[in-house]
Amino acid sequence: MKKSLKDHWEHIYATKQPHEVSWTQECPTTSLKLIEELNLSKDAGIIDVGGGDSQLVDHLLKRGFTNLTVLDISAVGIDRAKERLQSDAEKVNWVVSDILDFQPDTTYCLWHDRASFHFQITEEAIGLYLSILKKATTGYAIVGGFSADGPKKCSALEIKQYNEKTLQQCMAGVAFHTMKTLRVDHITPMGGFQNFLFGVYQKHD
Repeated sequence: MKKSLKDHWEHIYATKQPHEVSWTQECPTTSLKLIEELNLSKDAGIIDVGGGDSQLVDHLLKRGFTNLTVLDISAVGIDRAKERLQSDAEKVNWVVSDILDFQPDTTYCLWHDRASFHFQITEEAIGLYLSILKKATTGYAIVGGFSADGPKKCSALEIKQYNEKTLQQCMAGVAFHTMKTLRVDHITPMGGFQNFLFGVYQKHD
């Protein structure tokens, strides 16, 4: 039987520690800098899509943000984040869901996604993801993923690479205009380099 996407990620989180996966960051410097530049109010709704056990939520809590949601397909990944945060985990809204199945019952001022969008590799999946983003987001989106100069796979899964123009076209199609883009070399825990493209977008009124 073919392993489902959820099974794949549950297995990854259940069998590998943070230092054994490529995406780990002790401090998500780029994301934090981009969020800080938006000057959001501390009660602004922020969702971290594909957050898993990322430490972004830890740093946002330390900076005083009070309306945080973390979504991930892996319950194990979410549980690891909760365990790390201990009592602070109660301050976060946790959602276990494939992003393509997500049916938000609220909206968010900021949609943050460091590396979930690039796993959407079909036109249907890309369109569905973007429609959910548009429906759920009232203000801004920060979307990151492997650039055209980055890897072609992540955790043995195919990904879709983007350049500044192609990512901008995706976001413009759901009424978000580009505020800025930047490329960053992420150094993996194993010492490798992965070139990421980040874009910051604002929703049109």
